[in-house]
Amino acid sequence: MTVTAQHIRDTLTAYLDQYPEDKDALAELATALTASPDTIASRKEFTGHATAGALLFRPDGHVLLVEHKALGTWLFPGGHLEDGDDTLQGAALRELAEEMGIPTEYVDPVSPIPLHIDVHPIPANLAKGEPAHRHYDFRYLFRTEAADVVSLQAEEVTGFAWRPAHTLGAEALRGRLG
Repeated sequence: MTVTAQHIRDTLTAYLDQYPEDKDALAELATALTASPDTIASRKEFTGHATAGALLFRPDGHVLLVEHKALGTWLFPGGHLEDGDDTLQGAALRELAEEMGIPTEYVDPVSPIPLHIDVHPIPANLAKGEPAHRHYDFRYLFRTEAADVVSLQAEEVTGFAWRPAHTLGAEALRGRLG
């Protein structure tokens, strides 16, 4: 099964019920859901498409970040949705396991509602034939006590770091991590 536009719409609705202050920031996502519901989960939708990210939080207040090879920046583990993904949270967990090699049994989901949804630009990638587009990144919070089981996927990430949650750039996200 594939993540459906209805699942994305329901997730956005549940998120906005919990975080109504983000409604204006996510207006573009709401518009995209109406304009391209059949392709919003496809990485080939180049106006913008849904992605899933994992905020992996340790008891000491640190969050896992990865150095993304293609973008050359520090991000949360995550990525594009795949045909076998049936939920956004499941896609985030799959991406975390793939990129970081952390077995899913070492990770506990906190809530079926994302902790944060971010809309951000992605530059064109001529090597892949991809024009500039937007990612609608559904970021889910997970907890772990197994910080020492990381094994990087070298094809996509070049490094990782556990950073104190209070140093994250997005103010709303920092506040939600406690």
